Amino acid sequence: MSRISRNISIILRAERLIAQRHVAVAARRTSFYAAAGLAAGLAVIMLNVAGFFWLSATLSKPLAALIMAGANLLLGVILVLMANTQNAQADTTAAVELRDMALLDIETEIKDTLSDARNTVTGIRRDPLGALTPDVISAILSTLIKYAKRRRDKPEQ
Repeated sequence: MSRISRNISIILRAERLIAQRHVAVAARRTSFYAAAGLAAGLAVIMLNVAGFFWLSATLSKPLAALIMAGANLLLGVILVLMANTQNAQADTTAAVELRDMALLDIETEIKDTLSDARNTVTGIRRDPLGALTPDVISAILSTLIKYAKRRRDKPEQ
C-alpha cells in the first residue's frame, strides 16, 4: 500500500506542475493579447492618421483609407499568431510522463494485490486448514514471544 500512496502523491504533484504550467502559459497568452490590443489601438490611431495623410497626398482618399485598414488588419493577425504560438506541451512533458508511470505502477500494484487475494481465496477453498495454519501459527508464536519477553523483563515480586 505504501507504493500506492507514494504513486498517488506523485500523480498529484505532477498534475499540480502541469496545471501550474498551463496557468503560466494562459497568463502569458493573456498578456500578449493585452499588449497586442494596446499596440494595435495606439498604432491604429497614429499610423492611420499619418498613413492616411501620406497616402491621400498621392492617391484618392478612399484608396488611402483602404490601404491603412489592410495594414491594421495585417498587424492584428501577426499579433494574434504570436499569442497562439505559446504552448505548455514542451514544459509539461516530463511531468506527464512521471504521472503516467505512477498510474501504471498503481495499476500493476492493484492487479498484483488482486491476484494474491484470488490465490489466497483459491487456497482456502482447496485446503482451509492448510491455508490458514501458517497465519494462525505465526500469530500464536508472536503472542507467546511477547508474553515471554514481558515475563522476563518484569521483575519477580
